Formats: sequence, C-alpha cells, structure tokens
Amino acid sequence: MSDHDILISLLATKSARRGNFVLSSGRASTLYIDARLTTMSAEGLALIGPLALSVLRQTQWNVDEVGGLTLGADPISYAIAYASTHTDRPVQAFSVRKQVKQHGTQRRIEGPFDPAGTVAIIEDVITTGGSALQAIAAVRETGAHIAGVLALVDREEGGREAIEGAGVPVVALARAAEILARMS
Repeated sequence: MSDHDILISLLATKSARRGNFVLSSGRASTLYIDARLTTMSAEGLALIGPLALSVLRQTQWNVDEVGGLTLGADPISYAIAYASTHTDRPVQAFSVRKQVKQHGTQRRIEGPFDPAGTVAIIEDVITTGGSALQAIAAVRETGAHIAGVLALVDREEGGREAIEGAGVPVVALARAAEILARMS
C-alpha cells in the first residue's frame, strides 16, 4: 500500500464516524471526521509529516514555513517541520491563535514565524474554509507571502472553492469520498 492509501485507511478507521453531527461551521452532517485522532497519534504523525512534506515539494511552492489555526493545524505543521529536519531545506512550523494573546508578547502567531518567508497554511479538515481563511487573514496582516493551503482532508463541501476564491491555491492529502469508500 502507498502512504496515501495508508493515510486514507487510518482516517477511515481512527477519525471518521457516521451519525448525525453538527460541524463547527454549524452545518449538519452524517459524516464526522475528527482528524486529531489520526494527526495526534504516533503512526499518524510519522506518516503525515513525510507525506505532506513530499506533497508540498511537488507543488513547488518553495515554502519556508507551515502553520495554521490552532489546534487542528498544529500536529500536521509540527510533523512536517520534523520531517524536513534532515533535508536541504528545513521548514519551520508556527501556530495562529484564534485571538491575540492578551498577556506576555501579545502575539497572534506563535513560533519561529518570519514574515519574510513563504508560507503554506495548514488545515486539518476543510468544510467551509473558514479556519483556513482566518489563518490566511492573520498571516497576510504580517505581509508574508502565502503560497497555498495544504489540507489533510477536503470534505468536498465548498471550502476549497472559498479558499481559492480568496486567491489561494489548495491541495489536499485526502478527500471525504476516499475516506467514505474505506469505511466499513
């Protein structure tokens, strides 16, 4: 099995559930994908980091930094940064807070973020695109160049189109249809 096939199987067995759910977007759905059950697992981190790094390199976005809205993007971003450690072009990870921190440095973007770098926004699951668009707005405020969005899962419900409508290309490691096809 390819790494992509293994990822789809992990998402189908660990993260996907059928039932009646209300998503963070407020939409009702019969499919819930709790990506963190995969992205925070040891096997998920070990698989996602190199796979996502490979996909990023294939896009030729030449990113220096990866990150997105906390909490969903965090383990994916960290896995990518770790996977890049011994390459000729290491990638730094950062997190975007939902709100500016009210104490200490009062930052919205945490980690070794450099606005002079080229950024890929990371998203765990795209439904409406709202979380990625929030992260895009925060990063754009710094003047950084956003090359694109890398999502773990595209639910195929219009989020990709919303992000691309904001002028940012999207690649996804998995689609909801692929995950549904593997669920028992």
